[in-house]
Amino acid sequence: MLILAVDTSTNVGSVALYSSETGLIGEVTLNIKRTHSENIMVAIDDLLKLTEHTINNVDKFAVSIGPGSFTGIRIGVAVVKGLAYSTGKTIAGINELDAIAYGANETDCEIIPIIDARKERGYYSRYSYENGKLVRKDEYGVGEIREYLEDKKDKKILFLGDGALKYQNLIKEIMGDNAKFAMKSLSLPKASVIAEISEKQEDNLYTLEPFYLSKAQAEREKERRA
Repeated sequence: MLILAVDTSTNVGSVALYSSETGLIGEVTLNIKRTHSENIMVAIDDLLKLTEHTINNVDKFAVSIGPGSFTGIRIGVAVVKGLAYSTGKTIAGINELDAIAYGANETDCEIIPIIDARKERGYYSRYSYENGKLVRKDEYGVGEIREYLEDKKDKKILFLGDGALKYQNLIKEIMGDNAKFAMKSLSLPKASVIAEISEKQEDNLYTLEPFYLSKAQAEREKERRA
């Protein structure tokens, strides 16, 4: 099965072509100051050309549904739903926090991916490996990072994600030596991980929606003014 996956949930965009038989075929990652709407179709076209495939060769489409950048998520989901609809192929939507945690190597520490939500806030959840399998221990959440970590500072935790990178000093202040940080490369979104997770998942094209988890800044400002 050939899977085309897209991740535009953060400032870094990623597109991957993945085979369920042989693994990753190719991946394009872009961290440039252009919007995902300008980049995403170009990246898909380039990847298909480089790997000598066409969109009609793809058996399944996968996409990160968030949380993360509202605009980025919306663009990614819309593009992938459009491709799945036009080709008549299946689709899978993958939670970004799950994907980031999945990308970490197996460890004895608990794992907390944090996606930047600005102003020392983040999207987060907590995971651990049990019998070689990654298990989510908390609900998906959004809020102040300090408040979320306050009751976890006695545990050894591996942090990753763009929020963990951005607020590394804050996390160290709270956690001390119990905070461990993954390599920067593991904190970047990877469409290849989205593809791998999606192998055994299939969603309804017409009901698949972005997973925002919180209201956009503009909506919060509007409510405060009301």
